[in-house]
Amino acid sequence: MDLAVITLKQVIVLFLLIFAGAFCYKTGAIKAEAKRAFSDLLLYLIVPVMVVNSYMVEFDPSTTKNLMKAFAWSSAALLIGLAVTFFFTWKREDRNLPIQRFACIFSNAAYMGFPLIQALFGAEGLIYASAFVTMFNMLLWTIGYAMISGKIKGKEVLSSILRTPVVYAVILGMLLYFLQIPVPELVKKPCELISNMNTPLSMVITGMLMAASNVGRIIKSGKLWLVVILRMLVIPAICVGVFALSGLKGIVAEVVLLLEACPSAAITSVFAVQFHYDEEFVAGLVVVTTIVSIVTLPLCAMLLTTIL
Repeated sequence: MDLAVITLKQVIVLFLLIFAGAFCYKTGAIKAEAKRAFSDLLLYLIVPVMVVNSYMVEFDPSTTKNLMKAFAWSSAALLIGLAVTFFFTWKREDRNLPIQRFACIFSNAAYMGFPLIQALFGAEGLIYASAFVTMFNMLLWTIGYAMISGKIKGKEVLSSILRTPVVYAVILGMLLYFLQIPVPELVKKPCELISNMNTPLSMVITGMLMAASNVGRIIKSGKLWLVVILRMLVIPAICVGVFALSGLKGIVAEVVLLLEACPSAAITSVFAVQFHYDEEFVAGLVVVTTIVSIVTLPLCAMLLTTIL
């Protein structure tokens, strides 16, 4: 129950930050073009630094063992999401079906999940979250990219993965952790300060996205609610059930399952533009799943407390 209460409080805090971003966008304090600059800042600086910062801890054999578990369980959760999505949408026909499936499979683990995990579990939780995001990016830039683009080439996939800063951050962080390389306080402090920017900036971006969308019109779409139900209820519930039946429990299971229960990935909107899907509909998916998460994430945390 404590985890559920803490999660609820944290989600409310995140939504207050989202409201601040929406307010600034609506009043013109932040211009529309700032979304791209803010997103790049998160992708190329803040999130990678936060990942590296999470590994700057004293070596602990139990943490190392849990990290290996995190890679395995993250892969399992992501593949469950993939299988469930295709099972429920197998016979559907829609030009936007690939991007709808993408929105079901891939959660907003970095932008929405990392602040939540940081608040709930601290630096140790972020280490396991980085394992999830690593496997997430591997799946996104292979199966995910092939699904929405309709084609895939080995060189393109490798190039996409190599351009993902978080992958390098995980490698650097693991080197610092396993080799216990001493990091001067003069370097640690800036890393900590940059890491602290992740939560407010990522939520401000989400607020700008919400403010720019016609949510009222979009929520009337039945197709949207199919994605919302799969992403926010069905996939997390099945993952929790599979983990419980497998006897998987503890901090690693909780971190992985909470990240899997997050709203649709923000990058879904970017791919909608790039590959000419319905941009407003996809933006609505991201916005509505984010709004719904204020209820579903605490429920998921309560379920984890009860079952695992």
